[in-house]
Amino acid sequence: MLDQKWIRGDLDDLASRLRKKGFELDAAYLSSAEQERKAAQTQMEALQSERNRSSKAIGQAKAKGEAIEPLLAEVATLGEQLEAEKAKFEAVASKLQGYLQTIPNLPDEDVPDGTDEADNALLRTWGEPKAFQFEPLDHVDLTAAGGAMDFDVAAKLSQSRFVVLRGELAQLQRALIQFMLDVHVEEHGYEEVYVPFIVNSDSLFGTGQLPKFAEDQFRIDAERELYLIPTAEVPVTNIYRDAIINGGELPLKMVCHSPCFRSEAGSYGRDTRGMIRQHQFEKVELVQLVRPEDSDNAHEALTQHAEAILQKLELPYRVVNLCGGDLGFSAAKTYDLEVWLPSQQTYREISSCSNFRDFQARRMQARMRSGNGKPELLHTLNGSGVAVGRALVAILENYQEADGQVAVPSVLQPYLGGKTQLLMRD
Repeated sequence: MLDQKWIRGDLDDLASRLRKKGFELDAAYLSSAEQERKAAQTQMEALQSERNRSSKAIGQAKAKGEAIEPLLAEVATLGEQLEAEKAKFEAVASKLQGYLQTIPNLPDEDVPDGTDEADNALLRTWGEPKAFQFEPLDHVDLTAAGGAMDFDVAAKLSQSRFVVLRGELAQLQRALIQFMLDVHVEEHGYEEVYVPFIVNSDSLFGTGQLPKFAEDQFRIDAERELYLIPTAEVPVTNIYRDAIINGGELPLKMVCHSPCFRSEAGSYGRDTRGMIRQHQFEKVELVQLVRPEDSDNAHEALTQHAEAILQKLELPYRVVNLCGGDLGFSAAKTYDLEVWLPSQQTYREISSCSNFRDFQARRMQARMRSGNGKPELLHTLNGSGVAVGRALVAILENYQEADGQVAVPSVLQPYLGGKTQLLMRD
């Protein structure tokens, strides 16, 4: 959430910066609503002051033995007027706050202009796509004969966009999860955390999924507003909601494996084949809470931590700086890691590493106590380190062999009992 000082400052500048994200600010409404709020507050304070004076006069009249009935009537009338003005103020303030909650975070100055992923800026590439001596299969055809990846059974159990993994493929997914957690804990210094996979609306509001993206969430309890998590970012970051952290404890670096649940309401018809876009998938999430002056360096480091996973798996990838139109609601800046998929002959997102500045912290009231003892908002960052399902797909497609086997990346072999190959079809 943005600092409300913006609506008391240069609205034209604010509107211009938000336009980079494709958001059209209703500056006229903000200006009039703020004036109306101020007027109601001024009137409310004036009535309160007048009622206080009248109440004091009652005591003075009593002491002098004078009639107090007129004063009592005046206080009662002022009280009614004050309650009406309070109701007006609260209505205006609530409506204004509701609109402010729909305004996205401001993009950083070095975020590229653009409307969609075609305008993202390439920063670097790593690795070279393999030149196959045969026509590589996609992950669906590669696993179809052996039945290790079953979408039909998953649809019978649930609905489309779910999958059942069996045998060596299920083991490969588990190996990937354990490998990623070990790297981030042992090499990158993250604390592993385990969190609930069901959260309340306050948690989703804190990280920016509510109220704007309610349709993308799986709500499971109509009365209590409980939701399945769309990403571990939500519960992990919200651990520090309404908290004041000693500045000496920062940075806080946490890693968490969790299932993620998304309705994919806005992606109808996209990536309906295979595991690329599912309602349920696994992720290893990286979250950092840092001092404001450290967030730029933390963003670069977090991105490199996610890159290290792909490098150890020897999967070709590239890093892009998302343009304004492709940037998420809460993010000020995002680097996407995109892994090479031979079947599509293109790079596909496998991790988004974002700096949110103080946007989430303001919504959560997550603060740090600086040297002068005064609480101030900290900065939050997160990124996938990395998406497990897409990493599994990338391994299957990049490590496939002509005979239907899939070579196991060397770093995963110890997690699979030393296996060097997996048989995906008979």
